[in-house]
Amino acid sequence: MIAFTRTAAAVGALLALSLAAPHTVQPAMAAEPVVPVLYGGATVIDGTGAGARANQDILVQGDRILAIGPHGSLPAEEVAGARKVDLSGRWVIPGLIDTHVHMATPPNPKRAQGQLRRLLYGGVTSVRDMADDLRSVSELARAALVGEIPAPDIYSAAVMAGPPFFGDPRVGAVSMGYTPGTAPWAQSIDARTPIPTAITLARGTGATAIKIYADLPADRIAALTAEAHRQGMKVWAHSAVFPTRPADVIAAGPDVVSHACYLAYQLEPVMLASYEDHTPVHENLLAKKGDDPVIAGLYRDMLARGTLLDATGSLFVRYDRLRREHPETRALRCTGAATARLVRQAWKAGVPVSTGTDFEADTASPWPALYDELDFMARDVGMPPLAVIHAATLIGARAAGQEKDTGSIEAGKLANFVVLGADPLKDIANIRSIESTVKRGKAYARADYKPVTTEEMGTDDD
Repeated sequence: MIAFTRTAAAVGALLALSLAAPHTVQPAMAAEPVVPVLYGGATVIDGTGAGARANQDILVQGDRILAIGPHGSLPAEEVAGARKVDLSGRWVIPGLIDTHVHMATPPNPKRAQGQLRRLLYGGVTSVRDMADDLRSVSELARAALVGEIPAPDIYSAAVMAGPPFFGDPRVGAVSMGYTPGTAPWAQSIDARTPIPTAITLARGTGATAIKIYADLPADRIAALTAEAHRQGMKVWAHSAVFPTRPADVIAAGPDVVSHACYLAYQLEPVMLASYEDHTPVHENLLAKKGDDPVIAGLYRDMLARGTLLDATGSLFVRYDRLRREHPETRALRCTGAATARLVRQAWKAGVPVSTGTDFEADTASPWPALYDELDFMARDVGMPPLAVIHAATLIGARAAGQEKDTGSIEAGKLANFVVLGADPLKDIANIRSIESTVKRGKAYARADYKPVTTEEMGTDDD
């Protein structure tokens, strides 16, 4: 009887509609055909580490690259009807990737959207968010994905650390409403923690990875890493977790380790007992000249395991400048020079190094902080521009676990690329000649960029 009543009601409703509008039968709405776009005649640096290819055409349909080839070589049936964009005299590189950002500590959507807008119009099409309130980050990621806000795609981490870390005031800022250490995206881990449950909770937040942060022994790091991988999550870790040395962190098998500086703790006769002890590394323990043999051993292990290094080098160079102006400022764990030396040794050893910042540019800057990291790699580390671009694109995509979809200009991948007016292989600073960013097939002209404002960013620039 209930089924009959509902059916009768449905029929009655349809009859009423037909009587009210007898001549307005509505056909099913067909999807609008997506017009392909042919970007023609550019010099392409594809992000794979290969050299530039002159006079190339890139065919885009929707959010994907359909084909790429020498100018005029793509099949006529593929380019028929395509809207044409002349890029002769231009250079195209893949969308840049910042592998170390923080967008919600504490959550401030207005500020985050301003930062994300500057990133996108600065050529950054993906970021790794490395510890934040994932409630806020998830909404930013959704809005970025569907194009509601101009922003890079966001891939995030759920933090895991030992109990001492959860006295950090930043934890309270990212887990309001939870007792510190109990939020699914910021969990306190000890010997009694059921690791499979902890990983399942983290996975339920929508995070791409877990981030192993601080104050954990080697056995817990290994258990977290193994279970996260079993459940299909990436593992991102500090390169020293305290009291766990870098060698033991690397041996646990994380996909990426952050902060080249922290690797120098491997040389300490007595390892710091906790993350909260900010005693800097004793840089005098590094080899006086050339490559350090202890660090070389770490890099051999990273190469064998396929571990990437998220260097965050420009942060330390920037902080050195600050301390010269304000000597009373507490020192970081490394100087910029030592950090550059460690990154240089990694790069020369063949360790894949990505471009992470761990800070954002001041309000007055028209460019994202990532540009400082590119300059650091070229100027302080000594990497040629082609290697810097590779680090900032395909290696960055690997760090985020997204290399199948982005990081290089290849058929089948997302249409994420940057159009430049000057050759970045002559000078990495020429990335500042950006004319437009194409993200998921949508073009964002640099001329349309609205600079971030003090009202958006607040008074705390960093």
